[in-house]
Amino acid sequence: MVAYIFQQLSKQGKLQGIDQSIRQKDTRAWFREAARSLTQVDRNRMMRDKKNTVSKISSNDIGKMFIFFYDPKWKDELPYYDTFPLIFVIESYTDGFLGINLHYLPPILRAKLMDSLYSISSDNKYNENTKLNISYKILKSAARFKYFKPCVKRYLFSHVRSNYLNVESIYWDAALMLPIENFNKATIETIYRESRNMI
Repeated sequence: MVAYIFQQLSKQGKLQGIDQSIRQKDTRAWFREAARSLTQVDRNRMMRDKKNTVSKISSNDIGKMFIFFYDPKWKDELPYYDTFPLIFVIESYTDGFLGINLHYLPPILRAKLMDSLYSISSDNKYNENTKLNISYKILKSAARFKYFKPCVKRYLFSHVRSNYLNVESIYWDAALMLPIENFNKATIETIYRESRNMI
């Protein structure tokens, strides 16, 4: 069973004549706008998706999108942090992984970054096997990926507080704009301003 919110958005799209399997620009735009228009999403309910949740992340998951609950080790020292990250895994370690958390970007820059990331997808099928051919080196090497800079975060397995919801590629555009970020210690306006300054 796919996470309830993706089911709802898919159903709405079908009623509007939007075919999610066709990755055209207008289809991606529709799902982004539909997700962005939501006022709230039940994070706990999302994580009940048994079909797509996994208990651990490995090097095989580089290039995939995940959502999970997180409690940072250094939260007392951090100026702000997100306890419900939306990430693409870009490196894997024995004690954790490196990811780009898209929540650190305002919606318009998330969309621009995602449009660039589509250029390094593993295939054009956009099914459960599709992922990004991504690494920190690749992101640094091209100007079109410049928006990733404020999003790079290191995650420790010992501080993950849930299983990981693997967001299939067909739902990337919807997940991108869902109002699910959960920042602590700073306002969203402050975080977006600092992200823009870093870029």
